[in-house]
Amino acid sequence: MSAPPLSLAERTAQRIRDQLIMGELVPGQRLSETACAEGLEVSRNTLREAFRILTKDGLLHHEANKGISVASPSMASIIDIYRVRRVIEVQAIRGSYAQHPALAAMEAAIAKAHRSAAECDWRGVGSANVDFHSAIVALSDSPRLATFYANLTAELRLAFGVIQDPEFLHAPFIPLNEKLLGLMKAAETEAAALMLEGYLDQSERMLIAAFSRSDAAKAAR
Repeated sequence: MSAPPLSLAERTAQRIRDQLIMGELVPGQRLSETACAEGLEVSRNTLREAFRILTKDGLLHHEANKGISVASPSMASIIDIYRVRRVIEVQAIRGSYAQHPALAAMEAAIAKAHRSAAECDWRGVGSANVDFHSAIVALSDSPRLATFYANLTAELRLAFGVIQDPEFLHAPFIPLNEKLLGLMKAAETEAAALMLEGYLDQSERMLIAAFSRSDAAKAAR
């Protein structure tokens, strides 16, 4: 049985969520209702409903008399995001097989990362890394997990957005992604799963260390 079609407000929320995932919106950024409605070509009533959806999801923040802004992550939310990522991504790899179509998407994401790095487009490298990990989740063949992970990814990208040195954050993971894909292609799934566990530990440590030095962390104190 197919899922019911999304409402216009839900589709609008998805478009804003995609902007968050791509790094086009940053933590703390104020969102003009008029400008967003015009840019997305929807009514203000539809936009308000989309804002409500994303506020409920923790991606936007509403403050009385100040309007809507992009949510800023906390240290606790970053730790929880990585806790969930370990459960989803590591298990997706353990249950995968070497000929899975998602491996082609992983390879395409690595190629995209290299192109972006060559142009010193580190936001683009971050987007490619998001694509790579979304492809890992696709190994599970679960549309529900993919939908859940998309929202998690938007939260993670908000955490990336507070880091002042995106090259430091993203560059080390291009060769790690290549090595992980190589293990997957060789059907060494357990080695790949163990590598991913260490990879996520490293990523979490780097992000927390950088976040603790960021303006967002200082503002939260």
